[in-house]
Amino acid sequence: MIETVIRKRIEILADTPLVRVVTKAIDQAGITGWTVLPVQSGSGRDGAWREERVTGSDKSLVLTVASQERAEKLSEALVPILTTHGLLLTMWDVEVIRGERF
Repeated sequence: MIETVIRKRIEILADTPLVRVVTKAIDQAGITGWTVLPVQSGSGRDGAWREERVTGSDKSLVLTVASQERAEKLSEALVPILTTHGLLLTMWDVEVIRGERF
């Protein structure tokens, strides 16, 4: 049987201009990798929205996987801008193979 370890999968939905702030926080938390995906549309508490590159309101999803300790460090770094910049941060336990990489 393949051995797995528990890590945190973290997803951060942010306005695309804020992606650099988010990825810098990930790097500073000691997390070694991340992926940015474009988001075309969605709906939330404030209603539906669509990607709008003309007005600069497009969104991106930043994904990363980290140890519990590094995930906590990242969340603490982002808490001050979650509300002010409208970020959505979710995290949950995932099983990974080669856990030493995270």
